[in-house]
Amino acid sequence: MEWSIQDIARSAGTTSRTLRHYGEIGLLSPSRVGSNGYRYYDQDALVRLQRILLLRELGLGLPAIAEVLAGQRDTAAALRAHLDLLEQERQRITRQIASVRTTLEKTEGGQQLMAEEVFDGFDHTQHKEEVIERWGKDAYDKGDQWWSSLSEEDKRAHQQRQLDIAADYGRAHQAGLAADSEVVQAITKRLRDWIGVAATVTKPYFVGLGEMYVADPRFSQNYDRHGAGTAELVRDAMKVYADRNL
Repeated sequence: MEWSIQDIARSAGTTSRTLRHYGEIGLLSPSRVGSNGYRYYDQDALVRLQRILLLRELGLGLPAIAEVLAGQRDTAAALRAHLDLLEQERQRITRQIASVRTTLEKTEGGQQLMAEEVFDGFDHTQHKEEVIERWGKDAYDKGDQWWSSLSEEDKRAHQQRQLDIAADYGRAHQAGLAADSEVVQAITKRLRDWIGVAATVTKPYFVGLGEMYVADPRFSQNYDRHGAGTAELVRDAMKVYADRNL
């Protein structure tokens, strides 16, 4: 049995363009190419694509995936290894769900948030490739080395400072304070100092980070849980601070 490239793309939740790219770089060749130029894939190709997608979800880049697949000739053993990794990921996600639920309950109940509760199940390395793509490998390496050097107590304290800053932004937003107000700019200096312990804070970096806080829901929700629109206040305040101080 075989499937067309359109069928595979639809079933896998990807695109024909992506599958063609995988073929061009030798990662996933079609089982055959019809006289009409259409690409077709058999069961072995389906299994290989599943392995590719699993590795992508685990954060590997395409060159690394190619190396992994080249070194794993035993498909069954490879799938068992993937299954183990997925079980670990399921456990991590379960912890994240519990963490977010606790954060929601405490936020709605007006209780103090604790860093070890909020960040349970989160791994800073999961966005490694994204950080490298945005700001370069040196930026990631510096931050990773700094983070790895911290004790568990220091990590919790650092995370708690970010929570406190986000909460103060939320209170400022609820009070109707402007981004360029003295209070909001004082909070923004604390944010700049918090970021600066792990990264070199330049004007483009700081402004770009502020834009990401709004554009990326993974970050905006950290602020907007203190009130819709808080992330926009943070972004605008970071722009003002950068223009004045960086």
